[in-house]
Amino acid sequence: MNNLITLLEEKNIQLNTDNTHVLSSSGKKTQVVPLIHQRILSIKGPETEKFLQGQLSCDVSAAFSTGSSLGSHCNIKGHMLSLFRLLKAGNDEAWLRMSHDIFDSATANLKKYMMFSKAESSEISDQISGIGLIGPGAQTLIERWFGNSPSETNSIISLSNGLVVRVPGDRFEIWMEDNALVDMLQQLPEEAGIGSTNDWILSEIDAGIPDLRAETQEAFIPQMTNFQVFAGVSFTKGCYTGQEIVTRLQHRGQLKKPMYIAEVSADTPPQPGDAITALNKPNAGRVVIAAQCGENRYRLLAVIVKNVAEQDPLFLHDQAVELKTLPYSLDPKLFLPK
Repeated sequence: MNNLITLLEEKNIQLNTDNTHVLSSSGKKTQVVPLIHQRILSIKGPETEKFLQGQLSCDVSAAFSTGSSLGSHCNIKGHMLSLFRLLKAGNDEAWLRMSHDIFDSATANLKKYMMFSKAESSEISDQISGIGLIGPGAQTLIERWFGNSPSETNSIISLSNGLVVRVPGDRFEIWMEDNALVDMLQQLPEEAGIGSTNDWILSEIDAGIPDLRAETQEAFIPQMTNFQVFAGVSFTKGCYTGQEIVTRLQHRGQLKKPMYIAEVSADTPPQPGDAITALNKPNAGRVVIAAQCGENRYRLLAVIVKNVAEQDPLFLHDQAVELKTLPYSLDPKLFLPK
C-alpha cells in the first residue's frame, strides 16, 4: 500500500474494497482526484523510443517532443489491446498510465515484443502516484505548486521527481514520487477538495476521451473511439502492430461505428461492454465507459452504428438513450465510401 492510499484513509476518504476507486467527493468546484484507478508501467532503456514507435498507434517521436500523447497497442487485426496516456519521463524512459483492470494483460502483450529490444518494463505504481485536477481553479493550483503550468494540451513540465501534463478539457495530471505527492496534498488550499474517481471519469467523458476496460479489450479499432481526434493514432509514421488494418480504414475504408456521448436514466450503473440496442438492431453499439451525472442518471461514451444512432431510437437495458454533442468534430470524409 502506498502513502497516497494511507493518506486518504487517514482523511476518512471513502474508497472501494480494493482501493482502486475514490467513492466520496468534496463537491467543491475545483477537485483534486487521486488517480488510484490507474497504474503506471515504465519502459526504460536506450531503445525505448524505437521499441514503442514500432508497437504503438501514436507517433512516439512526436510524443517525446511534446511530452505526452494518448496511444494504444493493437493486435494484428487493428483492435485495441490497451489504451493509455504516454508520458515522457526521461530521454530513455516513458511511462504508460492505464486503467487498473487491463494493466496486467496490457503489460504481458507488450512484453511479447520486447525480448529483442534494449528496453525493459517495470511497474512503478508503488513509487509513482497521480492526481488529476479539474475545475476553474485547476491551473491556478498548478501554478501555485510549481510556479507555472503546461501551456498546451499534451505538453508537460518535467520535475525532479515527476511531471505535470495538461490534458484535454483544461485539466491536469500530476505524476510524481509518492511521498512528495502526499506532502503536497497535506497542504491542499481551502478552495479545493478531494474529488471522486467518478468525477474524473465524468470529466474524461465530457472531453470525449475513450478508455478501455477488461470487458472492451479487442472490441474497437482506434477510429471507432474517435482516437484520431487526439493524435492517438498516426497515419504517417510507418509500421506498427495492427497498422495495416487501421490505415486501410482511414484511407480506403468507411467508418460505420464512431463514438458518441450519451445519457441514460438507470437504476444501476451502465458497464463497459453493455449493449446499446435499437428496435430492429439488438447490437447497435457498446458502452465504452460511463459515469454518474445525477440521481439515477449516467453519462457515457458508446460506439454505435452511425446510421442507426442518427435515425432510430436507442436503448440501454430498455431505457431510452439520449445522444449529446461531442466537444469536437469528426472528419465527414471518414464516413464516405472510398
